[in-house]
Amino acid sequence: MSSNSRILPTPPSAQVRRHFASDNYAGIAPEAWAALEEANRGHAPAYGNDPWTQRAADMIRQLFETPCEVFFVFNGTAANSLALAHCCQSYHSVLCHDVAHIEKDECGAPEFFANGSKLLLLSGPHGKLTPEGIEEAVLRRSDIHYPKPRLVSVTQGTEVGTVYTPAELRAIGAMAKKHGLRMHMDGARFANAVATLGVAPREITWQAGVDVLCFGGTKNGIHVGEAVVFFNRELAREFDYRAKQGGQLCSKMRFVAAPWVGMLQEGVWLRHAAHANAMAALMHDLLGDIPGVRVLFPREANSVFVELPKAAIQALYAKGWLFYNFIGEGGCRLMCSWDTQEEDVRTFAQDVSAVMPAN
Repeated sequence: MSSNSRILPTPPSAQVRRHFASDNYAGIAPEAWAALEEANRGHAPAYGNDPWTQRAADMIRQLFETPCEVFFVFNGTAANSLALAHCCQSYHSVLCHDVAHIEKDECGAPEFFANGSKLLLLSGPHGKLTPEGIEEAVLRRSDIHYPKPRLVSVTQGTEVGTVYTPAELRAIGAMAKKHGLRMHMDGARFANAVATLGVAPREITWQAGVDVLCFGGTKNGIHVGEAVVFFNRELAREFDYRAKQGGQLCSKMRFVAAPWVGMLQEGVWLRHAAHANAMAALMHDLLGDIPGVRVLFPREANSVFVELPKAAIQALYAKGWLFYNFIGEGGCRLMCSWDTQEEDVRTFAQDVSAVMPAN
């Protein structure tokens, strides 16, 4: 295996199996696929001037119960990077958690597209920022030699599988407003957070002070495409130009937007997210009962983080399972998806039990 722990071994056979490495491994949800097929009939105007793109954007406005500006891009890195760049000048800084995706997994793209805006890293329990931590960072320095804090970025759900409550987000939003900061939300797994909390999407976005949300679709059953949603509509001015310059203006935009229509109809997006969460809850319970397995973080969305012995990890890889172990020594992330089945979870848990060393 490569020293790069994000590169997984090739399965020993061509067996088709659902894995736990990432919700990106899952295929396209049938509702998204059906909408894509329907959009493929005949011709339609290019560059987002088609009825599918308009309909998808209108459905997102209805979902959040507010006028907002909606832009579709290809992936989460582009969504986050361009949204952050649009809110900052090069001499500004973005406050984020030290495990944030924008820091750990976007190859410096946020700073690149913002022409050097610095990410200032904060700590916090279970992957969450705190109002106190934000204020301390803002007040740490105010001289002209320091990149001026301009924006707070939170991830909902977090990179370690936890979820901000509405009260936590309102407190962060109030602190951001107190110090004149804008608020960005990386919502790659926003659907899973909403499913966990059982709240209206507005309660954990614009009503909590979020200015711009990067609303994830890919991890919830869409083939490609995220939505950049500006609740602060003034901030969205000329974002279409930034998206074009950043290579995110799809000529056949209907094929990015149409699956959103399929997913947003009749609450499909939320049902798929709730199912993934339920499978992760089952995984958490089954693994937690196995002697020697240590759960690392609370299970609040569709991921489970556990610590396993190195030999057990290698044995599971040898059995053909794929999952990431990039957190410390023996820390494993297990992601459940919209198509994860109970049988998948139980079979994996049985294999974990079988490969654990005897006490």
